[in-house]
Order: sequence, then C-alpha cells, then structure tokens
Amino acid sequence: MLEVQDLGSRYGRIPALSGVSLRVGEGELVALVGANGAGKTTLLRAISGVQPVTAGSIRFDGGDIARLHARQRVQAGIVQVPEGRQVFAPMTVEDNLKLGTFARGNVSFLDAVFGLFPALADKRRELAGNLSGGQQQMLAIGRALMARPKLLLLDEPSMGLAPRLVSEIFSRIRALREVGTTILLVDQNARAALSIADRGYVMETGRIALEGAARELLHDPQVRQAYLGA
Repeated sequence: MLEVQDLGSRYGRIPALSGVSLRVGEGELVALVGANGAGKTTLLRAISGVQPVTAGSIRFDGGDIARLHARQRVQAGIVQVPEGRQVFAPMTVEDNLKLGTFARGNVSFLDAVFGLFPALADKRRELAGNLSGGQQQMLAIGRALMARPKLLLLDEPSMGLAPRLVSEIFSRIRALREVGTTILLVDQNARAALSIADRGYVMETGRIALEGAARELLHDPQVRQAYLGA
C-alpha cells in the first residue's frame, strides 16, 4: 500500500532523512522504532505531506503522492495521529471526533469509534481538555479513524502515559490491526511496538539501520542492547 524509496528531507541546511526506504503492505502493522531524534516523526510528516522532501519518492495505493498537498493525501486515505495528541481542548469529545470527517469520512462512523473506545462514549459531551492523557490519546486515534483511513500513521501513542494506559492503548491498536487496518506505528517503546507488529524498521540518525520481521527484531542482540534494555 505504501512504498517509500530513497527519501530525503532537510530542516534548512540540516539533513533529517537520507536515503530512507520502507514499505507497508495492505493490512500490515509496521513498527518504526529508534532513539529520540532519529527521524521517525520527520518521516511520518513527510509521508502525510507536512514536511517537504528533497529526494526520493512516495507511492501510495499505486500512485505517486510526492507532489500532493497534505489535504489531498488525507482525501486519498492517509491519516496521521500526531505526537502529543493535539486535541481541541475547548471542544467536546463528540465535536473533536466529528472534525475528523472534515476532509474525508462520515459522522455515521461515530458509533463504531465509541464501540472501540467506550470511555469516550461515556464522556461524549465533556470538553476534551478535561480528559486524562490516556483518554485524550484515545480521542486522537478516534478522530483519525473518523476519516476512514486506508493507512493510519500513529506517532508516539504511548508518550507520557502510565504503563497501565500504555497497555490499554496498544491493545486497541492491536484490535485495529485485527480488523484489517493498515498501520505505520512510531513509538520509542520499542518492545511494545514490536510486540504487536508484523514487521519493523529501526531508524538511526535519519537512516534505516535494520529491518525485518518484528519477532526477529525483538530477539536481535543489537536491538535488545540499544532499545530494549537487555
């Protein structure tokens, strides 16, 4: 579904990505792990169209999207859940979710999102700013799902959450994969991300350092020493 080939990107004169290649097949959950500053978020932003690219190509669903604006990529089916959740605090939970249909999707999917996240259904009339961090992360994912994505980009969904909530968020991500949602997941919690993924990539300083089946990466000595604390 997604094929990135030899991608490059810069922040001014500073290279952020160099020769990055990866692929995500339809229905796959692919994890992208690495240290802070490795370029993971930059890569997601480049795929979703909010970070300019300087080299390489991005193909999605059979077409070249490198020159499409971010809105056009959403309309094509690429939807990103940003790092830090970025919910609209003064608006209700339900209105935050409905915003997810702005460029794509339908409000009729609201009940399905509430079915996946029952805690949101109970708070549908509450302001998003009053939710806990875990509930806000659920809301951010739910908002993205309202756009009925063909490819869901998740950027650091476990950031700042207690271990119990991390487990809950990842169980929901696993459930999405089980119903066929195609997912590219970025998270510094390499063990949790690789544990639910089909395949994985390890980024270091703007490049892909390792790739393979997620189970193999979990047991790779280099990955275990650098990212798993073992």
